[in-house]
Parts: sequence; structure tokens; C-alpha cells
Amino acid sequence: MIQTLLKNRSVQVLLTVALYLSMAPFLPMIVHQGLYTISLFIKDLLIWILPLSVGFFIAHAISSFERRAPLFILVLFLFEALSNTASVWYAYGCGQIAAAHMPSIEPHPFSNAFDSLWRLPNLLPAWWSADKGTFAGIAFGLLATLKLPSVRNAIAQGKETAQWILTRVFSRLIPLFVLGFIARMYKTQILSRMMADYSDLLGWLVMIITVYIALLFLLGTIGSPQTFFNSVKNLLPAAGVSLSSSCSLSTMPWTIEGTAKNLQNPDLAKAIIPATTNIQQIGDCIANTFLCFLIYRHFYGHSPDLSIWVAFSLVFVLARFATAAVIGGAIFIMLPIYESYLGFNAEMIAMILAFNVILDPLITCSNVVTNGALCRIFERAWFFILRRPIAVNLGKPQT
Repeated sequence: MIQTLLKNRSVQVLLTVALYLSMAPFLPMIVHQGLYTISLFIKDLLIWILPLSVGFFIAHAISSFERRAPLFILVLFLFEALSNTASVWYAYGCGQIAAAHMPSIEPHPFSNAFDSLWRLPNLLPAWWSADKGTFAGIAFGLLATLKLPSVRNAIAQGKETAQWILTRVFSRLIPLFVLGFIARMYKTQILSRMMADYSDLLGWLVMIITVYIALLFLLGTIGSPQTFFNSVKNLLPAAGVSLSSSCSLSTMPWTIEGTAKNLQNPDLAKAIIPATTNIQQIGDCIANTFLCFLIYRHFYGHSPDLSIWVAFSLVFVLARFATAAVIGGAIFIMLPIYESYLGFNAEMIAMILAFNVILDPLITCSNVVTNGALCRIFERAWFFILRRPIAVNLGKPQT
């Protein structure tokens, strides 16, 4: 039991941070700065590889669709984009409401009083960015659907390499990555302000995610109480597995099984769940945009302008098609977007990272449950488009 807990990334981060905070008053300044230097080094390496990672993930997702059931693919793609966009704007509205009821928070400007010991030179060209990687991935993914083996093989190998680097290397560095930013927050007293100012944030987050999940189930069951409760019950095993494993991919067999019980055509779950697990992460969208909104308000003293949020939401939704639904993968792809479109500084990045790691089981669980609920809504939309149920044969499900 203890061994299992120690392997959990959230537990590792909490233990690392707790150990640091217990020793922080006795550590010399150079140690705090050294930890921050290491975090910045990891971040700089990530920024270099992220455009390629984003491109390969996007290209692989598109190329895997091939030319099977093109209408199904088009409708599914648009449905995923719409559902992710709706969750982002739902979180924006909830952020406005929460900010009005949360205690007033004074803005804390960026401080240069604490800095790293050294930094890699900034040689990154302007065109080397996550959004450019997204568009390149779309282009190469479409090219791969023309049955070009060399392109498909290159995309598959690139995707496997990028996913291995993110999930096998960088995700294991999360405790160290977070620790350096925690050190900066501690020395600039941002950490104490964060604990005081965000004590009631978790309650808000649980409430807004629960309300959204309930709305999705109600929409899928057309308000039938009995069907509503049966649908929720069928997905409880998947919810339990995802809550303990913090991994949507490893929960997929239970998600498919529970979702199939809620559909008129159970085979549809075998086609939709494997295709959408990586890209339809509603809990992630709600939690991260809600947190981004409040962190932005915390540091800048006002809500982000509507024009800023529109640009951010568009790129954010596009990037969801590139994220890997495994612990430690998605957040690294989103960091440059937070910096570029919301102006996040080092402390703001540290806060969003810390919240993501701590809340990862909750976020993963909500991703899995909402994916199952949205599958029923998609079935209704798909049958409406075709005016009749059809058999689905899109290949073997991923289990």
C-alpha cells in the first residue's frame, strides 16, 4: 500500500514540497536559487521540444482516422471541438461568479528580487511555437491520409518518441520541476499568499465540475430520472479506477464497458472512446481554464479582456487535440499557451503546475465520466444526422 502511494506523482510532489518547506528556513539562499535554476533548465528544454511534440500528436490523431467513415470522423471532430469550447467558456463564466464571491485579492506584481544562478541562452526563433506545431501537425496528418507509408511511419515513430519523452522523462521530473518554482514562491512570499487566498478554491472547482457533469447526463438522457441514475451508475467503476490511477488510458476498458451500457448501439462506444480519450478532456478544460482565470485575476487585479480570452480559448481548444491523456503529459503542452496568451510569469506557472498535480485524480476522473456522458450525446446527434441507427465498424478498440 505504501509502495503504491509513493509511486503516485501527486504524493511524490506533496512529500517533496513538505520536506522542502520544513527545511526552507535553514537553507542558504544559493540552495533556493539552485532549485529554481534546475526548474528553469527543465522548462527551457520543454519549450524546445514542445512544438515537435504537439505536431506529432496532432498528426498521429488525424492520420489514424484514415478514410474510414469520413462523415463520422468529421462529425466527431467538430463535436469534440464544440464540447471542449463549451467547457472553456463555462469555466470562464464560473470564474466570473467565483471571483465575485471569493474574498478580494490584491494583485501581486512580478518581482525580480529572486533570480536563478544561470539560464540557457534564448535562441528560440519566433516561429518555433506550440501553435505553429499544431498547424504543422494538421497539415502532415492530412497528408498521411493519402496512404503514404513513409509519412505515416515517420508520424508514428515521432509520436511514440515524443510521448516517451514527456511521460517517461519529464513527467518523472515533475516533483523537481515544481520544487524550484515553489522555492521562488517561498522566498518572494507568494506561497503564503497562495495558501491564504485559494483555500476555498477546491470547493468551487468540485461544485462547478459536478454541475457540468450532471447537465451532460441530463442532456443525454433527456431528463429521465431513472435513465439518469442508471447512466451515472454504469460509469462509477470507470470513475473509481481513474480516481486511483490518474490515467485515462489505463481506465479505457472500464470506460468503454460502462459507456456501452448507456448507448442504443453499444458498439459505438468502441469507436468513440478510444478516439476521444486523448482529445476530449472536459474536466481538464474546466479545471485549467477556471484556475487560469482566477490566477490571472490574482496577479493582475482584473479579469482577462474578452479579446484575450477569445484568442486564448481558440488556441487552447486546438491544443487539446495534441495532449496525451496520461499523467504529466498535457500540462507541459499547455504551458507556452498560458505564457503567450495570458502573460503567465514564473510564479503563475508554478501555481498552475502545483494545482494540476494536486488535483490530477479529480481532473482525470471528471475527464473519464464526462467522456462517457458525451458519448451518449454524440450518439443522439449522430443518429439525428443519419435519421437511423447504423452499425459501426471502425476497427478494433484500443484496450
